[in-house]
Amino acid sequence: MSAVKRKVYGAAFKGKVGLEAIRGLKTINEIAQEHGVHPAQVGQWKKAIQEQ
Repeated sequence: MSAVKRKVYGAAFKGKVGLEAIRGLKTINEIAQEHGVHPAQVGQWKKAIQEQ
């Protein structure tokens, strides 16, 4: 079995994508596709920013 490496995103990238989701100019799916991440991940980053 081969080990699958997970992609690690930096705080700046997470913040940029999360803030873009909060602005609401695009849908979560559009933002996710544009940045190459899963829509659920965008939602998690958005929620984390809103909670802080």
